[in-house]
Amino acid sequence: MDDEWVAVAQCADIDEDDTHAVRVDGREVCLYNVAGAFFATDNKCTHGDADLSDGLIQDGHLIECPLHEGTFDIRSGRAMSAPCTEAIRCHDLRVQDGVIYLRVAS
Repeated sequence: MDDEWVAVAQCADIDEDDTHAVRVDGREVCLYNVAGAFFATDNKCTHGDADLSDGLIQDGHLIECPLHEGTFDIRSGRAMSAPCTEAIRCHDLRVQDGVIYLRVAS
């Protein structure tokens, strides 16, 4: 792995269709396991001060904010339902030998 990739979790740490919060370079990131595929976004909802890691994964690739129930597509960060209108930031993620590595967007 390049120096810019940071090991943040073991795949086994995140149950299928669940979330896991980590801190990387001062940023809180939410990891997602969707049917064995892993994704990463900022952990804070862009609408309200809520941790997306406390939300529920729905319809395959949507994370529901626990505060006002708006949703985001975890693959693109796109806001999918009101009251959320601003996208969340996605981060590059790699899995190698059961370890999740992140390259956090600035």
